[in-house]
Amino acid sequence: MALKIITDSASDVPRFLIDKYNLHVIPTPVVIEEKDYFDGETIYPEEFYNILRNGTEIKTYHINSFMFHKHFEPYAKNGDEVIYICFSTGIAGTYNAANIAKQELLEEYPDFDLTIVDSKCASLGFGLVVEEALKLAANNVSKEIILEAVNFFSRNMEHIFTVETLEYLYKGGRLSRTSAIAGGLLDIKPIIEVTDAGALQAIEKVRGRGKSLRRIVEIVGERGKDLKEQTIGLVHGDDKKTLEEVKGMLTEKYGCKNFLESYVGCAIGAHTGPGVIGVIFLSEESPYKNLEKK
Repeated sequence: MALKIITDSASDVPRFLIDKYNLHVIPTPVVIEEKDYFDGETIYPEEFYNILRNGTEIKTYHINSFMFHKHFEPYAKNGDEVIYICFSTGIAGTYNAANIAKQELLEEYPDFDLTIVDSKCASLGFGLVVEEALKLAANNVSKEIILEAVNFFSRNMEHIFTVETLEYLYKGGRLSRTSAIAGGLLDIKPIIEVTDAGALQAIEKVRGRGKSLRRIVEIVGERGKDLKEQTIGLVHGDDKKTLEEVKGMLTEKYGCKNFLESYVGCAIGAHTGPGVIGVIFLSEESPYKNLEKK
């Protein structure tokens, strides 16, 4: 019997952290040419973005209750306490499917202690929440305090993204054809946030890639707290060069020095395309720093 933190692959937790904490990551399904693949298990970002660039049709769907049942049941059998930190309900139906599986399992394992947390975050936003929970669990912090921390980090996590092309927002139904064409001609780059309700929302439109990157960095300064000390999440859609450019700006402007970097995985990448860039950070200073250190 043990306390286990688990998540899904939409969290974009980098491989070294998965290995360090032996983290259980439930893979998100991706459909490529009518065949199912699983993010981080049977398909990986480098390959995925090459397929996107080739114009191949890609669809995603959320992890269903049957899949959750399969991943949760070993913990139920073992009598483990589990915290599952999941993708925002404002973007996918993951949370509801996980709860269906939980109710089914409770019929067979009535003592199964599973807490499912809607992070209201996306990509490395809830990846950072997961990392904080893992640090606390490694220091034998109680489940109650970990859940308090998870709620704090989820509530105060800021996500600011921009895309290189509007094509994938149009294909995903988040942009009209007229807006996509006009925006392409004018080189419009939307600045996108994850709202407090956990939904994607364009908050500004700027012209040109360089200006969009500079604006993201400005917003980090406007909203972030304790930027020198906190871990800043950086994600990219197979565009490491641009990620390094943004990292340099954050370091020079705010003295940021702690970064967690990752690809935007299949779950979001299919709808944002190659070249997506995101910065994820806290809008409040963490009150849990001392609990994370032995």
